[in-house]
Amino acid sequence: MKTKLLKGTNEDLDTAASIIRAGGLVAFPTETVYGLGADALNAEAVEKIYIAKGRPNDNPTIVTIAEQEDVYSLCPRVTEDMKKLMDAFWPGPMTMIVPAADIIPPVTTAGLPTAGMRMPDSDLTRELIRRSRPLAGPSANLSGKPSPTTAQHVMDDMDGRIDAVLDGGPCRVGIESTIIDMSSEEPMILRPGMITRAQFEEVLGRRVLLDSTLNVRPDPARGDFKPKAPGQKYKHYAPNAPMILFQGEHDRVMAAIEEEKKKHEQAGEKVCVIAFSENQSELAAHEIYARLREADKENVDIILATALPEQGEGFSVMNRMLKSAGFNIKEV
Repeated sequence: MKTKLLKGTNEDLDTAASIIRAGGLVAFPTETVYGLGADALNAEAVEKIYIAKGRPNDNPTIVTIAEQEDVYSLCPRVTEDMKKLMDAFWPGPMTMIVPAADIIPPVTTAGLPTAGMRMPDSDLTRELIRRSRPLAGPSANLSGKPSPTTAQHVMDDMDGRIDAVLDGGPCRVGIESTIIDMSSEEPMILRPGMITRAQFEEVLGRRVLLDSTLNVRPDPARGDFKPKAPGQKYKHYAPNAPMILFQGEHDRVMAAIEEEKKKHEQAGEKVCVIAFSENQSELAAHEIYARLREADKENVDIILATALPEQGEGFSVMNRMLKSAGFNIKEV
């Protein structure tokens, strides 16, 4: 299979839509990362996503929609709180876990009675959906690898595995959407993103819980755990080389990284340093995956990186960095 690289022309949008309607796979841009799209209501098409990515079949996809109204045919019960969140954060980097309608096949939801719904802030992708169908859309990378934030990143991983990539330019945000579970009595954040707990609580006017496993080393005893959202169970965002996160006061961290770098270079190893200051959480979100992918291309032997304060957006970026490093942290 030769993967087509499509632009945002009317003709290319028609081509991408016809691929989706025929049961094929098209990678699409969003403000967060590129998604890998198939017709969310076509079980055979969604199955191809799992094969292309090498994705475990108990890891649910996200249903990507064009309009708020689309939710009403995909969710049997839309609450007032769900409406508040949709009005406040869509289109935008929020995925909302809701009860799934019977028309959504089990392969799309990994057999769960719930589904993640997302309306991205990409005119190009929403137009693709209008011309085709709601998309099952996990990130468009090989399973476990850093997510793609450019069309070239997608081609690096998926060329020959999917039908087409719709190029919408670099992603503005850079890390995946915040996932909030609205299928239970109390709202809970299952994956942090650039929409924060405080923002959700302000809109809802009540407490929002955090999944207790966020930013915590995975427990092997949870092997039979069925994830409600992507990123909860399996290895994610990992570069090829081992990665160490250095945590502490910034000047001490930079000195420790320099010392560690010299040690590895003296041993003949190629070192990549990824350094962000304590107030650069947004920059880190935008750049972290691209820098990890560059390290892979350069075949480095080890990655040394600065940790970020786990507050606000920094908490969300650290969620990805901790997983990228396999929770390998050095306090200095």
